[in-house]
Amino acid sequence: MAAAAEGRKQQEPLGVRKRKGPPSHGETMAADEEEQRQEEGRKRRRKPKTHFVYGNYKSYYSYRIDRNVKEDPRLALFKREWFEGKDCLDIGCNEGLITISIAKKFFCQSILGIDIDAGLVETAYWNLRKSARVKRGNFTSMEASRIQDSECVNHLNANADPASNGKPSSSQTSLPVDEFLKRVSFRHENFVGSLSECSEKYDTVLCLSVAKWVHLNWGDDGLINMFVKIWRLLRPGGILLLEAQPWSSYKRNQNVSATARAHFKSICLRPHNLRELLLDKIGFRSAEERQFQ
Repeated sequence: MAAAAEGRKQQEPLGVRKRKGPPSHGETMAADEEEQRQEEGRKRRRKPKTHFVYGNYKSYYSYRIDRNVKEDPRLALFKREWFEGKDCLDIGCNEGLITISIAKKFFCQSILGIDIDAGLVETAYWNLRKSARVKRGNFTSMEASRIQDSECVNHLNANADPASNGKPSSSQTSLPVDEFLKRVSFRHENFVGSLSECSEKYDTVLCLSVAKWVHLNWGDDGLINMFVKIWRLLRPGGILLLEAQPWSSYKRNQNVSATARAHFKSICLRPHNLRELLLDKIGFRSAEERQFQ
């Protein structure tokens, strides 16, 4: 048996040919080129991780929203008299959903949303046009929701007596589409980085979920300068609606950039200090805190 086995020619598997000797130079180069092409393909498919250092996430509120809730709970906290017939400014408007919702629900005389991200401003205009198409003449609030990392909204009055600004009738329930589109606008702007004084004046300024990002990117001085600029933009009796994020949210986002890490370590002002800062240092007259349920 042993002799017979040694004398029988061993068969190779079909389709496989044993190489006799080392691969040629041409074969080696072809293998290297194929491996390089595969690696380049993997790199193209691998999307680079984007860091939104200013909190300028696309669909930012979807990170913090219960989609089963039809209306952002902040709208329930807002008083009609803060907006109706008023000129309003929304700092850090993102995709404009809150800006548009406020305009539809409270009938602002005008509302301008500004954001540091030009792409988000473009999306905000798209949302505005979409909103106008959904219901021509009768507007309903847009979907938004439960806030997860915000604790309260502060309503601060500027240091002067309130002034009426020609409010429409409180019985008004809708606006013509053309009129609505005239009242809502958006602009690409770095509010903190812009040193020029604005000639525009406002009755109400919103700063919702923005203070943390300003704080992390520009430090204590940047946050103070933002509040000073807001105060100067407000008409006598005007109000600031401030949604300040808790310190735990700062900790979670301190590593979005080297700048944020450095400022996080040097921050002296904490969220619980902002009320005192606004009243005692900036010049606001009074403050009212309204808690989310």
